[in-house]
Amino acid sequence: MENQAALLALGATILTGTLAVAGVHAYASGRAQRQALVDRLSIGPGGTSDAGARGRRFSAVDRRLRRTRLGRAIHLRLSATGLDLTAGEFFVYVVAVVAALWLMAAATLAPFFGPIAGVVAIWSAVVFLNWQRQKRIEAFINQLPDVARILANATAAGLALRTSLAMAAEELEAPAGEELSMVADQLALGRSIDDTLGELAERLPSRELIVLVTTLVLSNKAGGSVVNSLRNLTQTLEDRKETRREVRTMLSEVHATAFTVPLLGLGSLLLINSSNEGALARVTGSPMGQTLILIALGLYGVGFFVIRRLGKIEV
Repeated sequence: MENQAALLALGATILTGTLAVAGVHAYASGRAQRQALVDRLSIGPGGTSDAGARGRRFSAVDRRLRRTRLGRAIHLRLSATGLDLTAGEFFVYVVAVVAALWLMAAATLAPFFGPIAGVVAIWSAVVFLNWQRQKRIEAFINQLPDVARILANATAAGLALRTSLAMAAEELEAPAGEELSMVADQLALGRSIDDTLGELAERLPSRELIVLVTTLVLSNKAGGSVVNSLRNLTQTLEDRKETRREVRTMLSEVHATAFTVPLLGLGSLLLINSSNEGALARVTGSPMGQTLILIALGLYGVGFFVIRRLGKIEV
């Protein structure tokens, strides 16, 4: 009986140890698979993993933020800009800038200007994302003649459209190479050309890209030779590229004026407060003064948007 009890104890010990080792192995394997999934979902626009590019900050904030509508909206905007930032990092940086500007405005001007500076900081963050997105779109438009040329040459050589897009992704630099690489990856997963190119046109909206996408989609549906169409489109895109450059050069003074006007208003406030210390605090200490300050800031804002709108020419 004693031998049987000893054997049972030994067997139970071996079984427990085996189960413990198997549990640790399963836990480690699951953790590795989870990390691999996170890395795969964190692939940046260039096709490289964000985690592999550099260590990410505020990962806990990013995980919680992406569960909210605000986090998803920030992530979509960042993915369209090509910035190497996560939604959590961008959110923390914006909060830090808002707090810093709030304190600086309250200490330098008057406490009334603290919330205004915070609102301006949030608006500036949105404008920055839109500017980065527009900058990426402009860079992509400038590469569209090369895209059309490569696609025309590859199609003339008898390659399929999927292969031509993959070849263009390999030969072109960012951002066209990155965007076409995403298109080629989606096509390799079995998605249709219509849906994939349609998403590209929505991600980087522009007239030139819509024309190119429409040409490729129609040629893919109707068949026939698309080489002549692409070559004619290449010349058209080159001409539009030169026209856009000339218009941008002519309107550069208008854009500079739009930003100079609000800066003059801020400079005048600093000048008044420095020449007569505490003047802004006394002015904003009454409802009438606060109302007048808000009206003045509103007029500066209207002037900014009017000047920007007058200098906006669609080419």
